[in-house]
Amino acid sequence: MSSVSRRTFLQAAAVGATAATALGAASFGETGPASAASGYLVGAGKGDMTGAIAGQGMMGYSDMEQVAKGLLQRTWARAYIIADAATGKRVLFITADIACVFVSHHQTLLAELAKRYGTTYTAQNVNINATHNHNSCGGTAWDYAYVLAAKGHRHNSFRAEIDGLLDAVAAAHASLGPGTVELGHAELHDASANRSMPAFELNPAADRKHFPDAIDPQVTAIRLRRGGAVIGEITWFATHGTSLTDANFLISADNKGYAAYLAEQRDPNVVSAHAQTNAGDMSPNLWLRKMHPGGPTADHRANRIIIGRRQDQAAQAAFRAARPMTAGGVDSATRYVDMANVSIDGRYTPHGKAARTSPAMMGAAAAATSQEDNTRSQLGFLNEGVRNEFAMALGAGTAPTPDPWIVDNQAPKAILFPLGILPPRPWIEQTLPVQLIRIGDLVLAALPSESTIVAGLRIRRIVADALKVPLENVLLQGYSNGYSQYTVTPEEYVAQQYEGGETMFGRWTLCAYMQEFDAMARAMARGTRLAAGRRPADTSGLQPDLLGSQPADTPIPGRRFGQVISKVPAAAKPGTTLRVAFCGAYPSNRIRRGGSTTGYFAVEKLTARGWTVAYDDDHESTEMTWERPGGSPSASKVTVTWRVPRGAEGDYRVRYYGDVKSASGALRPISGATGRIKVG
Repeated sequence: MSSVSRRTFLQAAAVGATAATALGAASFGETGPASAASGYLVGAGKGDMTGAIAGQGMMGYSDMEQVAKGLLQRTWARAYIIADAATGKRVLFITADIACVFVSHHQTLLAELAKRYGTTYTAQNVNINATHNHNSCGGTAWDYAYVLAAKGHRHNSFRAEIDGLLDAVAAAHASLGPGTVELGHAELHDASANRSMPAFELNPAADRKHFPDAIDPQVTAIRLRRGGAVIGEITWFATHGTSLTDANFLISADNKGYAAYLAEQRDPNVVSAHAQTNAGDMSPNLWLRKMHPGGPTADHRANRIIIGRRQDQAAQAAFRAARPMTAGGVDSATRYVDMANVSIDGRYTPHGKAARTSPAMMGAAAAATSQEDNTRSQLGFLNEGVRNEFAMALGAGTAPTPDPWIVDNQAPKAILFPLGILPPRPWIEQTLPVQLIRIGDLVLAALPSESTIVAGLRIRRIVADALKVPLENVLLQGYSNGYSQYTVTPEEYVAQQYEGGETMFGRWTLCAYMQEFDAMARAMARGTRLAAGRRPADTSGLQPDLLGSQPADTPIPGRRFGQVISKVPAAAKPGTTLRVAFCGAYPSNRIRRGGSTTGYFAVEKLTARGWTVAYDDDHESTEMTWERPGGSPSASKVTVTWRVPRGAEGDYRVRYYGDVKSASGALRPISGATGRIKVG
């Protein structure tokens, strides 16, 4: 189907779906179309969740060599509350600029929300999802497999992420008021490429026909208005957060974070999120489709901006087409499923036979990684010496051998790392939350994994059929409430590409999820909810730390803390780049979350009121890097880069903020600033 004809079809479906969505609303016992446009309470809020920006492992590529060296862009939590004004039922939807939402985030946030809001926000109606950028802070899981690259759990980054989530929820909760919700669709054809074509081509023709370019171009957006003013926007589109490759060492929010940044720069009163869907095999690296020159070593920074800008433009197109919901009300349900032990009815398998899942097993294909998005092999924890270091710390000398039935169940996967049966406990969480959310016309099937586009399509079809809603209004909300690597179709699994090797619970993983979503959707259609099941255990107290602490800070010899140690010009022209080096302190001594004077640096402008912040450490024109100069174990050189924006004129200075740690562990704040720089 051509781009134009498909878009026309989507718009027609949205307009012509009134009868179906009204029927769906009635079956849920919710308000119908007559009150849909004005029957909501809405709120939106934002919180800074940037963790340690230096000296600790990053999350996304599982690469022990990718240790953070500074800040390119802050990571944010964006929270939205949508409530039925008549019944009070609500949904709390949070998109986080991080690689993965782990069970650690989900469990801790729910506990904190219960302390603050009682039973208002629970596992049933709270969804936390990740944009899946591959350059956020590492070590924030409780699962050993996901903290190895950071050499253990990094509580400082974890706490920053939880606090950012809580700040976003608090702002959204405080802003709640009568409003409307609008839904729009568009398409985006030049921001993704299928990185797993050998697997995709094994799917039946009917599935492949749905994606004629082997990508999912659908863009779906909802807009929240309160008092007529737009306060929140959420846009869904499937592309990986891998514009910035493993050659990047600066904390950033990648292409989706940049898209959100552009929208919020246009209107700071709007909280704008760019959420994921079924992006498991969708790459932002267009050289795979020969739509862009280069390869894995091409300019990844330019790619981040290009793909981010295209998503922002597609979102604007979707919002121009947005109309008020035709169905009212909200609904939600969550079930915890032991994915290591699901018996699957033959109705959900391609061959029509019963099947089952098994404990989590990482395949040999995973060791090769997704070579289309990386510049080198990842999974450093499998390297000789590194794996043994962690195994010894956890009391395991060798990996156990999986039972024959597990090997058979996981076939044709060649098992490399038996995560689900490793001592002293499974190295990834296997009891995972599966969630279904309805917001008026829109339905989200929330999965704690990365789903390929065809796997997502099969779940969407099942949910759409059960709830009697148009397929275009059902989304696979990936990266939600937990993380368990990939979900591919049984046909794709046979190829044992990277995504198949990372499908932990075996060939029939998708079928297990389809069975769960079918049962949940049919219960929701009846106005009921299935039992939630047993939650995962809290394993926060069982976290090894092999990183150790940093020494007390010392200044660079012959310098003082906060001193400018590079030559700074007295004048600069817009369009040029300034780099200013300071004698600093280890940036991760204290996590500096958000704010012009609580961040790590700022570019200040001289005004009638004195020096005021013009560009903070989240602005696209600025960045910061950190290093130990001359191999020093305790001195720090901090370099602030400012790409002087077009149109910037006046007198400026660059100001640095840090915290020096003494031998006793006490911290004291420091700062330093350049002289006046005339820009014009």
